[in-house]
This record gives sequence, structure tokens and C-alpha cells, in this order.
Amino acid sequence: MSAELVRALGTAARVRAHAAPQDCACSTPVLADRSDGTVVRHGELVVKAHASDTERARLDVQLAVAAHPALTGILLAPLPSLRTECDGRPLTYWPHGTPVDPEHPERAPWEAAAELLARLHSTPVDVLPGPLPPMRGPLKAARAVSRMRAALSPAREAARHPAAAVIERAWAALPAWARAEAPLTHAAALCHGDLHLGQLVRLEGRWLLIDIDDLGAGDPAWDLARPAAWYAAGLLLPDEWARFLGAYRAAGGPAVPADEDPWPALDVPAKALTVQTAALAVAKAVRENRALDEVEETVVRACDRIAALPAELT
Repeated sequence: MSAELVRALGTAARVRAHAAPQDCACSTPVLADRSDGTVVRHGELVVKAHASDTERARLDVQLAVAAHPALTGILLAPLPSLRTECDGRPLTYWPHGTPVDPEHPERAPWEAAAELLARLHSTPVDVLPGPLPPMRGPLKAARAVSRMRAALSPAREAARHPAAAVIERAWAALPAWARAEAPLTHAAALCHGDLHLGQLVRLEGRWLLIDIDDLGAGDPAWDLARPAAWYAAGLLLPDEWARFLGAYRAAGGPAVPADEDPWPALDVPAKALTVQTAALAVAKAVRENRALDEVEETVVRACDRIAALPAELT
């Protein structure tokens, strides 16, 4: 991230946040700086510079969906602005909300997250702006595996990691649609595409989903996959998983049956998220020249189990 980009984002946010250009006492902290976007806050406004290779038509549809009345109270709605690009990167503007507190996991809003997902998945897609792009969950998993492979490329033979073969076997055991190698044809609900607790903020007394970059049509079970994978790996307490799944079912979520075994629907997405998490962990460990930590080792062991079991959803 360049200082010039941060200054430009701060200026764009200040102009949008205040009625007229003026000196102000607002700070401009950087909330996130990743390859897929840089996020800066100014007062009660947030501006995001999306990746330079963002598909503009896709982003336009996602913004229109987030602003649609059918998603009021589910997705955080974007704010309009005159400046829509910075250094070749599209800009979007959002109200600032309070995120989930990572220091107090016992307060995690599992029920709220589940209810929002159920409402999102139940929204009729034919009333929304479109055409809806495909949900990018499988693509994100494939990119994670590609990142691991790049970190372990032949040019970096000394950096090869023993967990890579385990992860590759688990990846190969998944159906083509979960590896983004074939179209997903068995479901077409509106999905978030990258659901975790960092994708919720509290604004005006209610929780809302944020981050529309992966929003699109797809298998709603993918949005339950991360907590399902954590539960299956032993990283999420049974009580927390039961609260999340129970709230989703109580709100009429369509991803799993209301009163039958949920795992035939969750099996493949949860496995794919496990592989994604493990692949990113290995890539990061190689980059930092360190061994996997305890949590990362747990996820790799889960991949070993995945490789030994057949997929239930084909």
C-alpha cells in the first residue's frame, strides 16, 4: 500500500463525509490493506479501493443489489459519491459500523449472522438487479490453492512444505464445481460468498452483512461452510455451531433441510473451505519461513481426513 493511495482515499472520504471541503478533526485510519482492497475510514464514513482488476460490470450489479429495498436490513447499503476511481482502482463508499469484537469471542453474534444469511438466501433473485454474477466462493478456494502452489514452486524447491501433498489430495477429492472448474448448476440463491464474523457490523442497533466483492448466485450452503468446517475440525464449540445452525433453520434458511441431517448439503462446501484455509496457512507459513501453528496443523489434519473420505454431494 502506498502513502499516496492512503492520502487519496482520505481526501475522497473527507470530501464525501463533509458538506463542503474543510479542515476537520477526523482521523483517517486504515481499516484493511489486502490484495483485494484497501479500506480507509474518515469519521463515520468508509471508502474502499477495490483491486485494480475488479470487473466493473460485476461490481455495478453488486452495488445495485446491496442498495435494493429487498436487502434493507440485511446488507449494508453503499453511499453515492462523485469520485468513483483512484489510481485505476474503483472506489465505493459506506457508512461506518461497529465490527464484531475479536477480543470477546463469547459475544460473537452467531444467531444474528445465521438469521441474516437465511434472509439473504431467501430473497427472490428475480426481483433483484442483474444478471447476478456467480458467487465467488469456489473461485476463492481455487485461488488459495494457487497461492500455495506459487509459494512452493519449483523455483523455490527449498521452501516445499510437507502439508502440501495432503492439501492437494483433499483438493483433488472435491467435485469440479467446488474447485471452480465447472459451472455450479444445483443451486442459484443469492449468496454472500465469503461469510465469517468479520463480515458483520453493527449500525443503528442492528447487525448487517458487509463486503459485496463475492456476492452472487450460487449454493447457499457455501455461506455456512466456514463455521461448519471449523466445527468439523474441532475449532468451533458444539454449542456455538448448534446456535448458528439452529438460528439459520428457525429463520427458514434454504441451504439445509429444516429437520434432517444437514451434512449432505454442507459436506462439499465445508471441505472446500477447509482446503482453502489450509492452503492459505501453508502459503503464509512459507512466506514467513516458519512452521505451522497449532490451529493451522489442525486444519491440515482435517484435510488428511477429507482426502480419505468420498464426497457426499456430487
